[in-house]
Amino acid sequence: MTEPLVRRLGRADYAATVEAMRAFTAARDAATPDEIWLCEHAPVYTQGLAGKAEHLLDARGIPVVQTNRGGQITYHGPGQVVAYPLIDLQRLGIYVKEYVFRLEQALLKTIETFGVTGHRVLGAPGIYVQLDDPFGHAVRQPRPPGRDPFEGLAKIAAIGVKVSRHCSYHGVALNVAMDLRPFDGINPCGYAGLKTVDLSTIGVRVACDAVAEVLGGKLCAYLSP
Repeated sequence: MTEPLVRRLGRADYAATVEAMRAFTAARDAATPDEIWLCEHAPVYTQGLAGKAEHLLDARGIPVVQTNRGGQITYHGPGQVVAYPLIDLQRLGIYVKEYVFRLEQALLKTIETFGVTGHRVLGAPGIYVQLDDPFGHAVRQPRPPGRDPFEGLAKIAAIGVKVSRHCSYHGVALNVAMDLRPFDGINPCGYAGLKTVDLSTIGVRVACDAVAEVLGGKLCAYLSP
């Protein structure tokens, strides 16, 4: 089995892209090659299946779309690379927990390419950076009970997936060079006060296309047989 086919969609309408993913997943069979779609969206808030209305603080005229991925509310907009892996997990021989781990690993290795050290937070899928030392290599120790698990961190990449008949869609979003203000209108991923950041804010000046190229390659590496 070959590695996934990477498709560059450019600026793509969010709702139409979700519908296309659903149709692809519904129509595929055991022989259908996996694909990874890379794109960018116009400003949109997306609410996951478990999303609570109170996590939308101020939509500011930005559309809010209810979607069928896991997780809470997040924001997509220009300057963010979005990747949608359409993967047959059964063929790959993994379950959802391992799949999310591999998505995080691909994101970690992508930002590492640009000198940035990413971190995981237990129970909060996605990738975070240490704001006071985004390029440092120290291993971040989990915070003890009662301490803010996001202390000193800002979220740079979000994950929200859907699995239907062992096949994945939806995916990951990596902040490259965005207007971050719309994140102030939500509790990102359901966490009040959670900071968000992009590569540009921490001093990494790189084009979205270059980041998409790296992310596509890393996802292929971690999601190939």
